[in-house]
Amino acid sequence: MKQMKQAAKKIGILAIWIALWQIAYLLVGQELIMPSPVSVAKRIYFLSGQTNYWYSIAASMARITAGYLAGLAAGCLFAAITTASSFLRAFLQPLFSMIRATPVASFIILVFFWLTTDTVPVFTSFLMVLGIVWGNVSEGIAAVPKDLLEMAYVFHFSQASKIKNIYIPGVRPFFLASAVSSLGLAWKAGIAAEVICRPAFSIGKALYNAKVYLEAPDLFAWTTTIILLSIALEKIVTRLISPAKRRGAAKIKN
Repeated sequence: MKQMKQAAKKIGILAIWIALWQIAYLLVGQELIMPSPVSVAKRIYFLSGQTNYWYSIAASMARITAGYLAGLAAGCLFAAITTASSFLRAFLQPLFSMIRATPVASFIILVFFWLTTDTVPVFTSFLMVLGIVWGNVSEGIAAVPKDLLEMAYVFHFSQASKIKNIYIPGVRPFFLASAVSSLGLAWKAGIAAEVICRPAFSIGKALYNAKVYLEAPDLFAWTTTIILLSIALEKIVTRLISPAKRRGAAKIKN
């Protein structure tokens, strides 16, 4: 019953937003500027019957997912390295600070000189994830209780055993939080890179074409597609990491 009420609440909120959208359409009175929800829904239905629509979605998801996963792996690796060496941490700190401070568009334009149109979205997503994961995992490693490390030293734990039984459980919440929070940023940055680079079969290129040819229904249809895909990806990642969160909570209780 509780789940049904929550579902009904979400549907009601969605209906309110669609109604506000319809009101805005009626007030503007120009399809070229503000298409109606009905026209956008029809356009999504039409696009979903086109092979290029699904090719574009699949290609964009492949690029961004590749950058996202690479960013997760590299972020953990750099966190471990910079935590172990104060010199490397001081050496790489300006690089990560620069990554966090530089606008995404600047990164895209810069790397566009060096990389192909297909790899720019991958690299952009990678950079956005790298800084977040590095910061969170580094914080998690630093937060590992010192008494546990002293206990491991007294009982002559091997390095592998310390990593498995102390560091991984301690760092897991920090890593999982960064994995979820960086996903949306990787998705938005990757799409932005596609808009600028326009690789073949990409959501970004479809957005760019809709803007150039003043096809507002297409622009709204592709934007809606991006939002739905982003929500779906976040749900998938959350479901994947939920068992890991439960395992971590169980270890803490034990």
